[in-house]
Amino acid sequence: MTITELPFRATTAQANHWMAQQTGTPWDLPRLLENGLIPYVWLDYDASLPALFGDANGGYPAPIFFEDDTRRLAAGSDDVLITITKDVYRIVAQLPPPGLRRELHELRFLKKDLERLAGKLERAAAAALLPPPEPAASEGAQESQAGICKDQVLIAFVSLLKINLEQALDGAGGIFGDEGARVKASTKKSKKNAVWNPVTLALGLNDVYRVPMVQLKRAFGTHDFLREWEGDWKRTLGLLGK
Repeated sequence: MTITELPFRATTAQANHWMAQQTGTPWDLPRLLENGLIPYVWLDYDASLPALFGDANGGYPAPIFFEDDTRRLAAGSDDVLITITKDVYRIVAQLPPPGLRRELHELRFLKKDLERLAGKLERAAAAALLPPPEPAASEGAQESQAGICKDQVLIAFVSLLKINLEQALDGAGGIFGDEGARVKASTKKSKKNAVWNPVTLALGLNDVYRVPMVQLKRAFGTHDFLREWEGDWKRTLGLLGK
C-alpha cells in the first residue's frame, strides 16, 4: 500500500503505514495509542442518547480517550468499547453501561494529530544528535526550571477542565496552592510571580478532577514550554506504574 497523502480521518492501517514512512520503523495500534494519539469512531444518531448528539441528528465522530477504553485497545481487544467519550459539544459524557461497541476497522485518526506526532518525533531525533546544553546558572533560568507561569498553565490545561482554572489558580487552594503544585518560593516577592510545577499539577488534575491521563500526556508532548518537563513527567509515570 502506498499513501502519498493522509486523508482527514485515517484508518489504523493508513496511520500505521504513514508513520512507518515518516520514522522508518514499524507502527501498530498499541504504539499509536502509547504516543498519545486519540482514535475516533463515527456514531450515527441514536434517539436513546439525545444529550450525546444535541443538534447533530446525522451523528458525529466521538473520541476514545478514557484510559480504561484505550488500555483495552492497546492490549489487543477484538472490538472497540467506549464507556466515556465527549458529546457533540466536546463535553465529557459517560455512556450508559455497558457502553457502546464498534468494530476495530471503524477507528479513525486525525491527520493533524499524526502530522503533529511525526514532527515531534523528528525534532526529538534531531535533538538526540546535538550535544547536551550547558546547565542553566542564572536566577531567571532556575526560576523557569522551577515551574510554569499562570498563562502557560492556562494554555496547557484549561481545555481539559470544566472548572474556572484561572479562578482556581488565583484562589491557590488544594492542588493549586503551596501545599499542591504551586512553587512556594516563587511567591516570596509577589504572587504575580507564582509558578506551578506542571508534573505535580497534572497528577493532581488526574487524581482530583479525573482528567484522562492520555490528555495530560498529549499536553506534555504538544506545548514547547512543557518539553523540558517531559522527561520528569515520564519518569514519574514510570514510578507510579502509569
